[in-house]
Amino acid sequence: MSVLVAGAGLAGLAAARDLVAHGADVTVVEPRDRVGGRVWTIRDGFADSQHAEAGGDMIDEAQTEIRALAGELGLKLTRILRDGFGYARRDAAGRTRITNGNAARGWDALSERLAGLTRQYRLAEQRWDSPITADLARRSVAQWLDEVRADRDLRATATGLRGFFLADPEELSLVAFVDQFATSDEHASWSMYRIAGGNDRLPAAIAAGLGDRVQFGTELVAISHRGREVRAALKAARTVSQLTCDYMVLAMPATLLRRVPITPALPAQQHDAIARLKYGKATKTLLQFSSRFWRAAGRPRAFGSELPIGAAWEANEDQRGRAGILALLAGGSASDATQTIVAKSGMRGLATSLDWLGSADAELLRSRQVVWEADPWARGGYAYFDPAFDPSLRQWLARPFGRLFFAGEHTSFRWQGYMNGAVESGRRAAAEIEAVHRATT
Repeated sequence: MSVLVAGAGLAGLAAARDLVAHGADVTVVEPRDRVGGRVWTIRDGFADSQHAEAGGDMIDEAQTEIRALAGELGLKLTRILRDGFGYARRDAAGRTRITNGNAARGWDALSERLAGLTRQYRLAEQRWDSPITADLARRSVAQWLDEVRADRDLRATATGLRGFFLADPEELSLVAFVDQFATSDEHASWSMYRIAGGNDRLPAAIAAGLGDRVQFGTELVAISHRGREVRAALKAARTVSQLTCDYMVLAMPATLLRRVPITPALPAQQHDAIARLKYGKATKTLLQFSSRFWRAAGRPRAFGSELPIGAAWEANEDQRGRAGILALLAGGSASDATQTIVAKSGMRGLATSLDWLGSADAELLRSRQVVWEADPWARGGYAYFDPAFDPSLRQWLARPFGRLFFAGEHTSFRWQGYMNGAVESGRRAAAEIEAVHRATT
């Protein structure tokens, strides 16, 4: 069988790898000049040959699919941020302070207040076509905070989670919050990892095995499918060509997929699910300093916050050298706020805003910033669900249509927004194609 995979991020590469292993004739098209998509390790420009992640960063203990794939490819994982996340917030005088305890305390407080809703959601077996889920989905987190008369600390913790969901409480559906806390017992863990040598080693290793099956600078611009044939219009440079195949895996963000004409059209529910899905704003800033001033006995090396800079963590603790890199992830409105700081005061303005960690004691050596909503091949950080999204449509994001199959972090139920979700979805799409092919031959 012949399969065209659109997208050389983790989802598309994982699908292609499995399909090739089962004897398929696979072509992968990618509009960028590199593999990995939103997994992007920055290696150029940092002192001491250090590197850091501009995109997908952390791998959780329970994320077995990506961990297994890394192992299959001979890649090692390095444990990071062993002390978990702390929390930083402004006091009554407007000064930023590191609070006592860690972020788990705020997480537990939210979990306790959500307990009643979480129980109802579990009674519905966490189904997104349930009236219980529909009731949760139409309310925002901000509305719920008002309903429960949340205090300042609870609101600050919820706002700080925009670095996790990439959406502010006003934008985020309450069901996303409840779903996260309902499944936190299954996969929440403070044990986190990165691929040793950089997360981009994973897509690079898969691509190396695929060889010239990966075509860079090639954009999918239209699809037609009838009977047992799928025809794709592909644009490379200024030339449009046609490629015919038996099956297609669409492993691209919904922000791009909804711009591709498909004939005959997708079912109305599937079209609406793809069209309505939101992607969060996300600005990732990497700041390399002459010393790792944030390190102190008994203090974590990662911090959630409601500050304009978003969350902050040590991005290269496993690397040699006196210099160190801090990663800042500003999600939702913090993405705009971070960009405003840089526009007014440059990267040094961001460095100065870290004085609560001790940035005045070090020199800013290098910096790099990636605004994912401005990236033409991503148009956002990753998917999130707002109150306008009909939860019954979620299942349609991953549902095959004819000989079209769908992958990407946005199609994953358990690991939506994670690298693991991308890997898992790609392998699922490959297995679906194999199942359909066996049934029709």
